This record gives sequence, C-alpha cells and structure tokens, in this order.
Amino acid sequence: MTNRWRSPVLWLMVAVAAAAAPAFAQQPPAAPAATAPAGVAWSNLSPDQQRMLSQFGSQWNTLPPERQQALARGSERWLGMSDAQRNQARDRFTQWRALPPEQRQALRSRWQRFQTLTPSEQARVRENFRRFQQLPPERREMLRQQWRNASPAQREQWSERAHAPHPGGVPGGHAAPHMPVPPHH
Repeated sequence: MTNRWRSPVLWLMVAVAAAAAPAFAQQPPAAPAATAPAGVAWSNLSPDQQRMLSQFGSQWNTLPPERQQALARGSERWLGMSDAQRNQARDRFTQWRALPPEQRQALRSRWQRFQTLTPSEQARVRENFRRFQQLPPERREMLRQQWRNASPAQREQWSERAHAPHPGGVPGGHAAPHMPVPPHH
C-alpha cells in the first residue's frame, strides 16, 4: 500500500478539526482546578478594549475571571486584526452560529482532542489538512464519501493506523489510515 492512498484519509479526518480550529481559537484552555485564575481589572484594559467591551463595563467585576480573561484576550486579538482578517472571522462566526447545536458540540470535542496532541502532532495534522485542501475537489469528495460510508469499526481501524508508527520509520512518524485500494496490476 502506498502513502499516496493512506494519507488523504487522515487529511479528511483532521480536516474538520483543523477547520474548526479558528472558530475556537479565542477560547482559553481550561485552567487547572487547583489554581484559581486571576481576573482582569477593567482599568487594566486599553481604552480601545474598554470601548469594544463597553457592554460588559457595568458588570465586569461580576464576571468569572475566566470570562474576563477570554474577553480581554479576544478583544486584544480583534484589535490586532486587519480588516480582511476581521471579515474572515465574522464569516467563520456566522457559519458557526448556523450549525445545529449537536454539530457545534461535535466540533468542540474534535478541537479539544486536537489540543491534547503534542506540538509536532498538531503540526502534522495542519500539514495533512493543507495537503488535503490541495487535492482536486473530486478526490476530496470521494474520500469524504468513503469516510461517510465506512462502518464505525473501519473508521476506528483507520484512526488506529493513523496513530501507529509507519513501517520503515519514514519521517513524519505516523501512518495515515488505510483506505481500500484497488490492487496494482
């Protein structure tokens, strides 16, 4: 079996997780239970941040510290974006809000799993997603259809193979899931 057939399915598996990443990028990682996070004082926000977050001004001190931190980081990030980046973020948010709640929850779960990967594994997932996106649309759709038609056992098997070391120790560390491949003649 060639990597040519194995890799595209991994791309498909991570495509949704990687595509959802920007939608979740402003969510802070969960704080350790033992350490209570420190809040952000309203006076520590820049004037631009205060203007942007003015709807929260009167209740700022009653917000949980995690929410204050998320709003402060999000506003700082927003203020640092170009107009094109802001438009792209608005579009992603609109698409996100249009999803049914169960689909949003599934994407959150995938994002949380992605965040548990090591930096090198995350980089590999991003690279595979980039490569998947470069495939011709017909090929991407064919792989998506194969994934949709696969049984849960097949998907699990493909996922396990994606995380197993590649035979022969090829750089990159892991093999992509196995997809049925026509025999070579």
